Amino acid sequence: MSDSIRLDKWLWAARFFKTRTLATTAVELGRILQNGQRVKPAHGVKLDDMLQIEHAEQVWEVKVLRVLEVRGSATVAQTMYQETEESAEKRAKAAQDKKYYREPGASVAGRPTKRDRRQLDFTRN
Repeated sequence: MSDSIRLDKWLWAARFFKTRTLATTAVELGRILQNGQRVKPAHGVKLDDMLQIEHAEQVWEVKVLRVLEVRGSATVAQTMYQETEESAEKRAKAAQDKKYYREPGASVAGRPTKRDRRQLDFTRN
């Protein structure tokens, strides 16, 4: 086991992304911060690094506990990091808010039809 691994490979092995390509794209778009800074996908991840991961409308702040190069089961992946308490609370609150409030235009795909527009106007009033 080495002491450093590529960031995109770690994100894939920790099961934050389904493929390394998705992880690489997220890093390149600046959705992953390592110790508060933007980095490239090939940047090394070491133990005790802090990562901020934005993916699928959720934000995780995690501390790296293990560095593995292989993608294992979900239980193994969960041992690779520890989420901060603030991050867990924020994600739980966001999930609760999303459960009780749904954006009126979220169900409309593309340009709204006349019927969709009426329903959107009705919910705003």
